[in-house]
Amino acid sequence: MIDLTGDFGKRVARRLQDEQIIWLTTTGGDGAPQPRPVWFFWNGETVLIYSRPNAAKVRHIGKHAQVALNFNSTPTGGDIVVILGEADIVDAVSEADVSAYLVKYAEGIASINLTPDSMLEMYRTAIVVTPAKLRGQ
Repeated sequence: MIDLTGDFGKRVARRLQDEQIIWLTTTGGDGAPQPRPVWFFWNGETVLIYSRPNAAKVRHIGKHAQVALNFNSTPTGGDIVVILGEADIVDAVSEADVSAYLVKYAEGIASINLTPDSMLEMYRTAIVVTPAKLRGQ
């Protein structure tokens, strides 16, 4: 579990709650980091990300579960947040987490001409990241 107390921890908790995009970095087959922006939902303990089943990130996690998550910095390089953790491809996600994810991204889902059901069918692979370490400023 990461420490979300103190000034920095509270800022991280706020960003986990409020941000729309987080960067997920996996490790490719050649050992190179592979960052990509993703939608996510923070339930207070883990980060939920949905993916297409054939996406590279799913293959990467299947071979190397260690990942990094980070937010964009300010334009001058401040407000750095990096979360290191372990990702799992899971078969089941709690209904509460699925519902909260769909509420958070209702506008985004509609903007790509999908319904919640069609989004969950297309992006049916659930990735759950359990944070282990937190760093930043």
